Order: sequence, then structure tokens, then C-alpha cells
Amino acid sequence: MNSSKVASYGLFIALAFVFSYVEFLIPIPFTMPGMKLGLANLVIIIAMYGMGIKEALVLSIMRILLVGFTFKDPSSLLFSFAGGLLSWLLMAICKKTKLFSMLGVSIVGGIAHNIGQIIVAIIYVNNTSLLYYLPFLMISGVVSGTLIGILGALTIKRLNKYFDKWNK
Repeated sequence: MNSSKVASYGLFIALAFVFSYVEFLIPIPFTMPGMKLGLANLVIIIAMYGMGIKEALVLSIMRILLVGFTFKDPSSLLFSFAGGLLSWLLMAICKKTKLFSMLGVSIVGGIAHNIGQIIVAIIYVNNTSLLYYLPFLMISGVVSGTLIGILGALTIKRLNKYFDKWNK
């Protein structure tokens, strides 16, 4: 791996970390536990389409670890891993199979993230009644996935020259 790719990884990890921190600072009124904007996922979707699927996985794992150890407790880290990895997996499948545009892939990612967290929450507290949160979290996933998908598509258009160099 050349030095520009290493620097790019560092830049994207730092950007995802900063977005996570900004999101941590922004209180969202009238939300349920687990609802968030998903700003750091903007970096992951841009990486997935610009750098590649494997690179997006590395960035996602690094972001989850850094944010988890910096701002959260170990149980939150577990929730983040479940949501982040399920989200990455389903987005990767949808992108590879070309089922959806970037917007659709982002929406799938937002929904999958919430499903992953609900699964861990049900196991963690041993209570299936948490499934009642799922419809609300899925709506949240659609809304945040839509916003992130739109921003991601706009950003990728502007960064095409940069990513053309990355993929050479």
C-alpha cells in the first residue's frame, strides 16, 4: 500500500470519528433509544463506492473501535459492532448485486444497523418485547439512510477524480 492510500485511510477514519463526535454532541429531541442521524455512515458509504467494499469494512471497524473506546462503554461497543457490521454486510451485498442505487444501499444500511442493534438488545436484556421498537427504528433508518444516501451521492460526484487515482 502506498503512502497516499495510507493517508487516505487516516483521513477517512478521522472524518468518520469527527462525524461520530458531532453526532454525539447533537441532541435529537423526541427520539427513542438507538435513534441517531448516522453521520459517520456518510464516510462509510462514500468509501464503499469510492475506495471499495473491503476498504469500507476496515474504515467501519476502525471507526466503531475508536468511537467505542473514546465515548462509550463496552456494552455500547457491542451494539455498535452489531449494527455496523450487519449494515456493512447488507450494503456490500446490495452494491455488489446492483440491486439498488447508492440511495437504496444507504437506506438498506440504515435499516440493517437498527435491526442489528435490536437483535443484540434482545439478547442482552433477554426480552423480546424490544421488538416493539423495531418499526420506529426502521422508519428512523429509512429517513437517516435517505439523507446519508443523498449526501453520499452528491459527494461521490465531486470526488470522482480523487477516487479515480485511488483505484489505479
